Amino acid sequence: MIAIIDYKMGNLRSIANAFGLLGAETVIAQTPEILSKAEAIVIPGVGAFRDGMKNLQELGFTNALQEEVAENKKPFLGVCLGLQLIAKRSFENGEYEGLDWIDFDVKKITPQSGNFRIPHMGWNELEIKGEGGVLLQGIPKPAVVYFVHSYFLQPNSKASEKLVTSTCFHGETITASVEQENIFGCQFHPEKSQNTGLAVLRNFIEFAKKHA
Repeated sequence: MIAIIDYKMGNLRSIANAFGLLGAETVIAQTPEILSKAEAIVIPGVGAFRDGMKNLQELGFTNALQEEVAENKKPFLGVCLGLQLIAKRSFENGEYEGLDWIDFDVKKITPQSGNFRIPHMGWNELEIKGEGGVLLQGIPKPAVVYFVHSYFLQPNSKASEKLVTSTCFHGETITASVEQENIFGCQFHPEKSQNTGLAVLRNFIEFAKKHA
């Protein structure tokens, strides 16, 4: 069972439906107690970093996430804002602390040319690093996926750079996906990325099955 956290940010049903197409059982987690019963955890979402962290904290999810993901090593997937929330901090309209699972900061996209509009919205091709880690394993190339965002993860060190499994270009190089042990994240929306996105979610499901 995959718990999809309901923290009042974004369309939960679209990613639940995508997992459902692949035969995975999902539950919309409205309380943190559900996370202990799940075999994998997903934070989806679109919106502002500050609001996302505030909602997770007020709904009691932050301690449960720390226990289940950071300590118990339960498979985790963060999508778009859900990925950004696991970073060290964000500079979106101020400076805010994240879950601090990976050594990245969230910064605004600053294109080198006015030809690139913000938000970065639409289809873009991934530059996959090596074999693409777990999530992008076996993904046909070129891999084109769907983005909607104005901020992205920037690695803080050489060690954190090694966690990046793909990038894309939108006026500058953007971190598109990361992996660290049981923790996975993608800036793009796999639930909106047709067959490529379903392949990403299928890879996450298979990883979760092996580590349940």
